[in-house]
Amino acid sequence: MMQADALVRLRSAEFRAVGTNQTAKAIGRGRAQVVYIAKDADRRVVEGVVTAAKGANLEIVEVDSMREIGRACGISVGAAAAAILTPE
Repeated sequence: MMQADALVRLRSAEFRAVGTNQTAKAIGRGRAQVVYIAKDADRRVVEGVVTAAKGANLEIVEVDSMREIGRACGISVGAAAAAILTPE
């Protein structure tokens, strides 16, 4: 999937987790569908999320920058990770 399409999907998602902590919790609860990781994020910050996502057999989309993930999530700062969630 092209990165632009993936970001549109994240932007238009009704439910999403923003940031590594929220994303990791969502994966742990089984609510994450697609996980987004910023390529420019510190690997130590995102490795737990990546490991959890791989363990849960989730699609992982790598995005060029934290700023792009933040913008797609409607926040004014960057985010190292985000996820599209299933409705509760």
